[in-house]
Amino acid sequence: MTKKLLMIFKTAGGKTFTMNVDEPKDELTEAEVRTVMDTIIADNIFNTSSGDVVEVKSAGIVTTAEEILI
Repeated sequence: MTKKLLMIFKTAGGKTFTMNVDEPKDELTEAEVRTVMDTIIADNIFNTSSGDVVEVKSAGIVTTAEEILI
């Protein structure tokens, strides 16, 4: 089973920008994720094809399981 943290932002151009982090720590809190996302916006770390990241849209942990058939 694998886990990913998906952080989704709105851009200045009105589109979304998604950042994936593989294998986030198990005890990750909303406050920690919010702080990182706010820092990404404040420090203008990413500039996308639809402009700067300007707003937090959402964040979540996605867990996937692989079932080997052969």
